[in-house]
Amino acid sequence: MNVYDEAHRLAKSIKESNEYKEYCEKQKKAFSNEKNKEMIEDFRKKALEIQMEQLSGNEISEDKVEKLQKLQDVLMLNPDIKDYFIAEMRFSQLVADIYDIIEKAVNVEIEEN
Repeated sequence: MNVYDEAHRLAKSIKESNEYKEYCEKQKKAFSNEKNKEMIEDFRKKALEIQMEQLSGNEISEDKVEKLQKLQDVLMLNPDIKDYFIAEMRFSQLVADIYDIIEKAVNVEIEEN
């Protein structure tokens, strides 16, 4: 068995999954409207800024988090954006589940001397 061949088969299976197909479909629909695309990109940028601050060890103000949550709430009122976010979440969960399966299969206990 060639591990790379198996990885290619897994990638093909992922691309054929309902989660991936729906994600692509919903993304295309949401991004076909330029205003939707701009709002999604703005939301992502603001969310990434907060994540980077957290990773840097900085405390995030409640105001920033609240503003981001309110922006998300507004975006979720748009059916195309909401459908896209839900499809993205489902696809992300699929990928996370696959990663967990692989991680558990190759997890090697390191013995202490």
